[in-house]
Amino acid sequence: MATQQLSSAKATLLKQGTVIPAHPLALHADRKLDEEHQRLLTRYYLASGAGGVAVGVHSTQFAIRDPQVNLYEKVLALAAEEMANSTKQDTFIAVAGICGDTDQALREAEIALKYDYDLGLLSMGGLQGKTETEILDRTRAVAEVIPVFGFYLQPSVGGRIFSYDFWKEFAEIPNVHAIKAAPFNRYQTLDLVRAVCHSSRNEEITLYTGNDDNIVADLLTTYKFEVNGKLVSKRFEGGLLGHWAVWTHAAVKLFNEVKQCRENGYEGVADLLNKGVGVTDMNAAIFDPAHSFHGCIPGIHEVLRRQGLMKGIWCLDPDEKLSPGQSEEITRVCAAYPELIDDGFVSEFLSNKP
Repeated sequence: MATQQLSSAKATLLKQGTVIPAHPLALHADRKLDEEHQRLLTRYYLASGAGGVAVGVHSTQFAIRDPQVNLYEKVLALAAEEMANSTKQDTFIAVAGICGDTDQALREAEIALKYDYDLGLLSMGGLQGKTETEILDRTRAVAEVIPVFGFYLQPSVGGRIFSYDFWKEFAEIPNVHAIKAAPFNRYQTLDLVRAVCHSSRNEEITLYTGNDDNIVADLLTTYKFEVNGKLVSKRFEGGLLGHWAVWTHAAVKLFNEVKQCRENGYEGVADLLNKGVGVTDMNAAIFDPAHSFHGCIPGIHEVLRRQGLMKGIWCLDPDEKLSPGQSEEITRVCAAYPELIDDGFVSEFLSNKP
């Protein structure tokens, strides 16, 4: 029996699909934690209509775990306090990023439990020396402590390619509730979805997109496979995305349009696909694929800085800065897609802050 089970209300919300932003890290110019703006960001996500938040993930910067930085527990605690103080505590999913080998992952799972996080987003990054069997054993160990949100991480940021058989066995692990796919590769995404459909727990596993390059199309696509003579279908019900760390109120509005489209026989799908192209264009400006994603985290920070949600774009690594031309690209997409930004909402939110 697992130490923690997902509450029925949050399990329902997770299964229905929702918007889960990946929480950034707010720093001062000296690269020390800016607690005021760290808390402000959590309150922004709560106010935006999102259904949860993921803390201690890539957007929060993996270096928070370095001994000389030592911010992992602190950022989880700050977000937990803001969630606990909100009116949405029972309807807002708290996801903690979990990394490292089995011992580290278990330590982080215990910290997440300490602060009442609902799920652990279990990264497969940095485990290149481990076999698939060893990684599955690691997953089972963590799932005995906290409900697991699996994570297919793209190779370009420390992940690796996993086999169809790996994901089929992964989906069979009790207390795995969801899997986020972010391989940025349609073939690898297909392997994952097909494996989940063929698992005996296919109805218990909810898929979330992490493919920031094609968010709207991911959410509109249904996958169907014949399994033992029966047609099994699956789709990405929601998203856990770094892209949704910015313009979150607008992202929630767009996500609700997608859900309405799916429920109404895909009426209006052409318009949504057109908006999806705009979302991808905006993501390119933030995530900086033109420079191998070097400016990804500073790009997120720059949007939040312009809106007044962060003081600066500083990262723990001084070399993480905007790439040449990236600021201009962010300016361009904000002007090109006014319906996909939430400057007005943020301005009102900030004017009402305590």
